[in-house]
Amino acid sequence: MLSAQFWLAAGERAVKTFAQVLLGFMTTGAIGITNLPWNEMLSVAATAALASVLTSIVSGARDGNPSATNAETTPAYEGKHEAE
Repeated sequence: MLSAQFWLAAGERAVKTFAQVLLGFMTTGAIGITNLPWNEMLSVAATAALASVLTSIVSGARDGNPSATNAETTPAYEGKHEAE
């Protein structure tokens, strides 16, 4: 869990989560982009990104991999029969 690969994967998940939440706010409103409540939107998106990082940490405590389902693995945790 303390590897650079783990933190890169967890960081990528957090950035994606942040962007998805922010985009959700931007596309569901019927107001212009200049009238959006940016402080509130950024706050909620940052909270979701933090939740993503915490989820990765909890998942990583089990097997060192930030993916809860192991659907995606980091190179350090792939099986020993990797393709060459």
